[in-house]
Amino acid sequence: MTLRVDERATDFEEIDRYDHGVGWIAHPGERMERASHAIVVDGDVWVIDPVDADGLDDLFAEFGEVAGVVVLLDRHTRDAAAIANRHDVAVSLPRHFTGVTSDLGARVVRFEDELAETGIQAHTVVDNRFWQEVALYDSRDGTLVVPESVGTAAYFRADDEELGVHPMRRAVPPRRRLGRFAPRRVLVGHGEGVTEDATAALQDALSGARRRAPRVYAQAARAFLPF
Repeated sequence: MTLRVDERATDFEEIDRYDHGVGWIAHPGERMERASHAIVVDGDVWVIDPVDADGLDDLFAEFGEVAGVVVLLDRHTRDAAAIANRHDVAVSLPRHFTGVTSDLGARVVRFEDELAETGIQAHTVVDNRFWQEVALYDSRDGTLVVPESVGTAAYFRADDEELGVHPMRRAVPPRRRLGRFAPRRVLVGHGEGVTEDATAALQDALSGARRRAPRVYAQAARAFLPF
């Protein structure tokens, strides 16, 4: 299995469909399982951390018109510029993100506590020189979008976890930043989202992050090292 596929996808796997949005994985066979999402507010489609693929515009059109593209992790520029330019919209970046705009190749707008005027709240998860990440919370239906600190891809999880903390964050898991939420669903940047008992899955991931870390690291070594 390839770690990451950089060629444009000719198809995609739909995930996480619900009343206010949908997700997709452009390259389901890659180990990174890069997932992207679209959230809809009053017919406006906000595309989050997208990996582009043939047919995506038809998926967006089911929900409305693309109003903007959002980047929630400084490393997740992915295909944000391509999709934004195709729909003649801006890329929305958290105001405190640095070093992202220079190579985007698209118009950029900034947001702080709320994404545009959508009512979707923005919460800083990490802000340091190595990692800048923001989560979105949609209070209409309890949807929490976390691009990197938690995920469901295999290398995020111990074998008995539904949702796992990123391997690089297990020593200091984001309990204060994410533990305050009681979401109905958790959408992630790597893997399918958690749509049932999401609050329990999130709390379990945060509380057990350190204890299960050795198992996660052992699993990762077996999966990625050539022996």
